[in-house]
Amino acid sequence: MTDPIRLLHFADTHIGMENYGKTDPQSGLSSRVVDFLHRMDDICNFARDHDVDLVIFGGDAFKTRAPNPTYQREFAHRIRDLSRLAPVVMLVGNHDLPPTMLKASSIEIYDTLDVPNVYVCGDYDVYVIETKRGPVAVGTAPYPIRSRLLEDERAAGLTIAETDALLQENLTDILEVLAAQADLMDMPRVLTGHFTVNGAAMGSERNIMLGRDVAVLLSSLADPRWDYVALGHVHKHQNLTKGQPGVPPVVYSGSIERIDFGEEGDPKGFCWVELERGSANWEFVPLDARPFVTLRADLRAEANPTDKALKLIAKHDLDGAVVRLLLDLLPESEARLNENTLRDELKSAGVYQIAAIRKQVEQPLRAQLGASPEGLTTRELLERYFISKEIPPERREELMRAAEAIFDGSEGTGE
Repeated sequence: MTDPIRLLHFADTHIGMENYGKTDPQSGLSSRVVDFLHRMDDICNFARDHDVDLVIFGGDAFKTRAPNPTYQREFAHRIRDLSRLAPVVMLVGNHDLPPTMLKASSIEIYDTLDVPNVYVCGDYDVYVIETKRGPVAVGTAPYPIRSRLLEDERAAGLTIAETDALLQENLTDILEVLAAQADLMDMPRVLTGHFTVNGAAMGSERNIMLGRDVAVLLSSLADPRWDYVALGHVHKHQNLTKGQPGVPPVVYSGSIERIDFGEEGDPKGFCWVELERGSANWEFVPLDARPFVTLRADLRAEANPTDKALKLIAKHDLDGAVVRLLLDLLPESEARLNENTLRDELKSAGVYQIAAIRKQVEQPLRAQLGASPEGLTTRELLERYFISKEIPPERREELMRAAEAIFDGSEGTGE
């Protein structure tokens, strides 16, 4: 009996993301780009230390579809390191697609140069890939391109909703064909895809999305003809078939680094899989991604708001973190707040980048009601009061109707 295939699954490297960065003096790159490259280095080291057999990259190599040559060079160094260890399957994601159909994708160069041990997969196909522990069938489902999936006379004159439904139907048919092809092969089977699956919890990929997504049905992927489904595109790590017996793990590895505060609480990493025909034992391996930390403080009633904010900062380990400070204040407490002192304290705590010190100053009721409430009717004053209390419109209308009865003197009169 052969040993299980050792598979490493990662995705969404997005090299070129520079949010909250500064120039790195050693490389001349954005320090945030260096963060992403270091996470790839960590992946390479793990693959080497654990004797990897097969690497699946689930797409989205760069932030943009036309990355600069330096980013391409740095990414290529890491792909070369991985390919020296094991075959590397590189799926084409939406960020990897060329700006126009006649141009090359950002990762096509590996195919053009016939780089050993690297498979660039831009089509729906099934490959048999030889590894040192045996062959693996790999089904590839790159990012769905509408013009490819809609070569169908039925698409003419359809609404957006009808077009999306037809796209989903066509993609379901394609995935069925891939599963049927893989089912003919007596070996471990992996499907890798780059798309959104219905029911997946989304991350910050929405903020950098290129193109409109086609949603894939989970039932098209949770197919026992596959042993493991390696997904990219959604940045939040998750297993969509958790607790479901008789179906393969359908797993988003998630992105390898945090992009913004929308991913503040999300672990970042990759998946390590021991793959056999009929089973896949896998684990999520976290990476030491850059921490993002939000600190919130209500300082409205504080006589010394600066001191309370300083105590809040001291409670947290902020070394190397991107930090934002959100403060609720009154005009009086804002006047007593020393923002420079807070910045100095954050820097002393080893903060990597102060993203923001955001002050929400609550205005007095008179200011909320308007500059000249004396000229308003009783009804107008009451409505503005409800608005200032952020009462929902439906509830506000209900309260105003009840108030009208009082204003008209009709309450209790039987009218």
